[in-house]
Order: sequence, then C-alpha cells, then structure tokens
Amino acid sequence: MAATSESAVPAETHERGGIGTLLTTLFAFACGALAANLYYAQPLVALIGTDTGLSVSLESFIVTAAQAGYAIGLVCLVPLGDILENRKLILGTMGLNLLSLAGLALLPGLGSLFAMTLVVGVTSVAAQMIVPLAANLAPANQRGAVVGNVMTGLLGGILLARPIASFLADYVGWRGVFGVSGLAIGIILVIGFFFIPHRQPSGGKGYGELIGSLGRLFLTEPVLRRRGLYHAAMFAAFSVFWTAAPIILLREPFGFSSTEVALFTLAGVLGVFAAPVAGRLADRGHTRTGTIVAIALAIFAFVLAWFGETTFWPLLLAGIVIDLGVQANLVLGQREIYQLDESIRNRLNAVYMTTFFLGGALGSALASPLLENFGWTAICLVGGGMPAAALAYFALVEGRASSEEG
Repeated sequence: MAATSESAVPAETHERGGIGTLLTTLFAFACGALAANLYYAQPLVALIGTDTGLSVSLESFIVTAAQAGYAIGLVCLVPLGDILENRKLILGTMGLNLLSLAGLALLPGLGSLFAMTLVVGVTSVAAQMIVPLAANLAPANQRGAVVGNVMTGLLGGILLARPIASFLADYVGWRGVFGVSGLAIGIILVIGFFFIPHRQPSGGKGYGELIGSLGRLFLTEPVLRRRGLYHAAMFAAFSVFWTAAPIILLREPFGFSSTEVALFTLAGVLGVFAAPVAGRLADRGHTRTGTIVAIALAIFAFVLAWFGETTFWPLLLAGIVIDLGVQANLVLGQREIYQLDESIRNRLNAVYMTTFFLGGALGSALASPLLENFGWTAICLVGGGMPAAALAYFALVEGRASSEEG
C-alpha cells in the first residue's frame, strides 16, 4: 500500500473501546442534517428560478453550486481532520454552516443566492469529518456496521431533503426551507458541544503538504481510485435523475404541486435501508458481488425511467431502485477505503468524496440542458450510460486484478 509512511496514531488508543449507540445516533443525525443541505434545492429549482429571474436552462446550476462547494470543502477542509483536533474542527465548521444557511434564507439577489449556496456546500462537509471519526472510534471488526449506521443517517438526510423541501416550500417558501435547516443545525451544534468526544491526531504535516498529498493518494492507491470513479458515475446518474424528475412532474401531463412532488421523492427514502445491509455484507467479504448488484440497479432504474415520461409508476419505481443502488455502492466504497490506512482516513475520505461529488455536480449541471434541449429520452440515455460505463470499468480493472493475483 502506497500511503503507509505515517505511523499509527498513538493518541487514538483510548478510542478502541468502541462507539456507543447514543454517539452513533448523534453522528447519524448530524450527518443527515448537514448532507440534506445539498439537496433541498433539487425539487425547488423551478420555484427559485421563478422567484429570482433565473433562466430555465440555468436552474439546475443552483444544485451544482452546492455540490461544487462541497467538493471544495472536501479538498480544503476535510483533510484537516488528520492534523487538527477533531471536535473543534467539526463544531467550528458546523457553526459556519449555520451562518451561511441564515444568509441563504435572508439575503436577496442572484449573487447572494449562488454565493451562499456555495458556502453552504463548503461547510456541509462537516458530515465528512464525522464519518472518519466514527470509523476511528469503532473496533475493526465492527467498522463496516458502524460506518453503515452513521451513513444511514447521512443518506436519510439526502433522501428526506427532497420531500421535506417540497412540503415546506408550500408553507414557508424556498427561503424558509433553508431557515428551518439552519434551526436544525443549530440544535445539533448545541448537543454536539456536550457529546462529541475529543480526538487529537498525531499527524505533523503542514497544510500545504497535507493538501498536496491528496493527488498522490488518488494516483498511488488503486482501491481508492477505483471506488471513487465507480461512485462518480453512480452519483452523476443519481443527480441527473433527481434534478430532472421533479421538473417533469411539475409539468403536463402530471402537473404536480410541490407537495405532490414531495410525496414522490419520499420513494427515494427506501434507499436508506441499503446502507446498513451493504456495510454488513462488506464486513462478511461480499464487496465484489455487492458492487455488481448496486451498479446494475442504477442501470435498471433508467430502463424503468424510460417509460416514466408520461406514466407515473415506472418513474416512482425508478426513484426507489436508483437510490438503493447508489446508497449501497457508497457504503461499500467507504468500507473498502477505510481499510487502507487508519492514520489518513480523513484524506482518504476527502479524495473519495471529492471524486464522486464532482461526478454529481456534472450530473446536476447536465440535467436541465439535456431535458430542455433533447427531452426525457436524453436524460435516460445519459443517466443510464454513466453506471453502465462504471460497470464496464469494474469488469476491466477487477478482472485484471484477479488475474494478477492468480
């Protein structure tokens, strides 16, 4: 393994007693509330565009701004967890997230909309500081299960964000949605102040050296590189579907209200059940099979979606299936990369998440132009083609790795 020059962290020996249910639950709720910030805008882009005068072809760039901000935070902030005391880093980043949500809810104009959305994305990466902390607190033989449980909260936030945003928007408007999110983050911040444990890593790198090591990790860690690229394709497909589907549901022949779109997006919540199952399968050595199934589910989702342009039920099933596949693949990938080197888990997580969030930003940026210029068929072809490419890449590199081991 290439990135093993750093010694194990002696300061972590007190953490090996494990992680209790209360702390796991707090971590899960915190991750869910933070991650949800990236997805509230997905079903609201048409409402935000109408209110701010943004053109229809550019509406999906609101979602892209949040995801691009998240990618920036993953690169610039998350690696700090390998050198700075984790509790202060997490609480400080959450505090900035609270301030940026307040700005998004209160400040007028397109400029502030995109600026605050970007900052909300940057600071929401506190979730990706919490997940490695949970992995560090967990015993090795329970790490997949613990990460899966924490990720259940994170994924629940992602999946519930869309129906919550759609439902609340009918009563408090789109700005009120972000105000409510700020309230939730504030409550969790206060609770976290009392319960998040201290963890002081022993890494002695400077910031420039720390950030510079990220590119080397991508190049020298084949498992990290493969898992990041698999999920980049999966997350791009996920973003294409969930940005485009609410748009067509607001139009004829469906003519849904925001509340009805909220009920539709609840279908994706079933995907949350894939996370703990995937974590336990990975603990039992079934990562390869699980990955094949997860990617195949995403491809199948767009086959179903093909028939959903004017018919609701195939679209509903597609939403369930794509979320199951994407969430399972995410946890399988995290379980794999956390096995590489415990002293650099924040950086491994940063590279993994940055890689696939760039894929997600690409997917959300493509959604509106594809839908407006080429229709729903293009959404299904491009969306389904992304996981198909990931599956082909998986077959190529995993098959080569198996033959080399043989």
